[in-house]
Amino acid sequence: MSPHPKAKRRFGQNFLVKSHFCDRIAAAVKPMPDETILEIGPGHGALTELLIESGAQVVAIEVDRDLILPLNSSFATRQNFKLIEADALKVDFCQAIAPANSARVVANLPYNISTPILQRLIEHRRCVTEMTLMLQREVVERITAVPGGREYGYLSVLVQFYCEAEHLFDVPPSAFRPVPKVVSSVVRLKLRSEPAARVGDEALFVELTKTLFAQRRKTINNNLRAGWTRLGLASAEQIKPALEAAELDPQRRAETLTIAELARLADRIIAEAKKGMNYE
Repeated sequence: MSPHPKAKRRFGQNFLVKSHFCDRIAAAVKPMPDETILEIGPGHGALTELLIESGAQVVAIEVDRDLILPLNSSFATRQNFKLIEADALKVDFCQAIAPANSARVVANLPYNISTPILQRLIEHRRCVTEMTLMLQREVVERITAVPGGREYGYLSVLVQFYCEAEHLFDVPPSAFRPVPKVVSSVVRLKLRSEPAARVGDEALFVELTKTLFAQRRKTINNNLRAGWTRLGLASAEQIKPALEAAELDPQRRAETLTIAELARLADRIIAEAKKGMNYE
C-alpha cells in the first residue's frame, strides 16, 4: 500500500506508524483463531495485518473511501478478512460482525469522536465483550478515575458501570503521522457480565449521572433541582426525600459519589417518581 493516502483532518486521522506499538497492541489483544475481532479505523492496515495473521476473523470498519482500495488490495484475498465502508458512529456493530454473535474490539479512535464511539460500543454490549482502544491519554485518565479526583465524571461512571477498565501503556506523539499534540494511551475495557451496581432502571441511572455532572461546581441538590424534569419526578419537592432515603448529603458534589451511591439514589428517585404517579 504505497504511497499511503494522506491523513484527512475532517476524519481526525493520526496513523500509527511505529510498528513496535502495533506489536504491543496485538500482544495485548492476543487474538485467537476461533474468534472475531472488530477493528474500527484500520487506516493503512499496520495493525490489521497482525490481527489477520493471528487467524482470527477480522471485520474492519473504515469511513475514508480513499483507504478502501489500498486495504482491499492488501487483504481482500485473505479469507478471514472483511472490510466494511461505513461510519462507526452509525453502523450497527452487531450486524457488522454477523454471523458471529460476539467480538472483541480493537481501535485507534480519532480524538474528536472517541467518546461518542465509546458510548456506542457500550450500547452494543450484547455483542461486544472487550475493547482495546487507543485514546487521548486525558480521556483514559477520565475513564479510569476514582471518586474524589478532578478527572472523575460522567464518562468515568458510565464506563466503569459497564466495564472493568485497565490502562495498559502510553504512546508518544512521535509514533503517529501526522504528529498529534497530545500523548495517547491504550486502555482495555472488559464488559461486565452484570453492571457494577444493581439498579432498577439503567436508563434512569445514566440520565441521573448526566444530570448530577451537568455543572461540576454545583452541589448534587442544585443539579437535581435544575434537572428533575428529566428524571420522571412530579416536582422538585421530591428531591429532598429521595436524597434522605439514599442517605446522601445534598451539599456533596457529584465527583465524590461512588457508583454504588449513584445507584442507590437512582432507586430512591424511582420510588419517589412512583409516588408522584409520573413513572412508567
